[in-house]
Amino acid sequence: MLRVISVIGHGVDLIPHFIQHYNKFSVDEILLYVYGSDLYPDLENQVTEKIKDYTNVKICGSKKNRIFDWEEVTNIYNSCKSEHPNDWWIVADIDEFHLYSDHPRRIAGDCETNGWDLVRGGFVDRLGINGEFSRIRKNKDIFSQFPLAGFFRYPLSKACPNKICLTKGYVEITPGQHYAKIDGYTTWKWQGWNHPLIAPVEKYSVQVHHFKWDATCLERIKAVADVNSHYAFSLEYKKMYDAIIENSLDISDPAFMFEENVNSYDGYMSWKKLIKIIISI
Repeated sequence: MLRVISVIGHGVDLIPHFIQHYNKFSVDEILLYVYGSDLYPDLENQVTEKIKDYTNVKICGSKKNRIFDWEEVTNIYNSCKSEHPNDWWIVADIDEFHLYSDHPRRIAGDCETNGWDLVRGGFVDRLGINGEFSRIRKNKDIFSQFPLAGFFRYPLSKACPNKICLTKGYVEITPGQHYAKIDGYTTWKWQGWNHPLIAPVEKYSVQVHHFKWDATCLERIKAVADVNSHYAFSLEYKKMYDAIIENSLDISDPAFMFEENVNSYDGYMSWKKLIKIIISI
């Protein structure tokens, strides 16, 4: 089985785009866990309305907790995946749209043959035309709405760009879904990611196109920063907020590696260069 799991605490407008994107991979199920808070009191009803026409999409659980607790979000991911420990899971927040070098089912099959249990990747940041934080539209392809692809979050705030993307259910992921924990060790501490259960990045690496940067992002980033707690990575978010406010994004800066009209894995020409940077972090 190939399943998608996403924990939703915001981003309801992204749900139809998310479902359409991952259904292109002929996944068996898309499971959404509703992580509510006082900030979004009607979240479960909104999610229910968005998914009502999709037969392979369901809410797999819900709870209310303190806002922006990314450690608890990761606990939810691990708990849901563990219910089918030998199946393959695509792990993606609601604003993360994966692009693969091959169909994820074929990648999973090759991993089975070679004894690999997870595939890693990294962020590609998406922006609107001319670098705008665009409003998400309902009936327009999400990649077309945010045609710029690049890498600015890490240069501005040092936010970790590594992601665990395709994994067996038993694999424990760490907060932010940045790393995995195997045999008691986080993967980045194990010989620089060269763990035998990880698919070699030279063969498989996943682009995680990040549609975080819409018209509401500055308000949300400031809200996380204002929590002022380690569990919310508030310091990282404050750095990002201050950097954007004080220094508007210069999309021409070569350090950000922006390219226009990227809508496929091979369409982002800087990927080989970028993934080398990401795995070195």
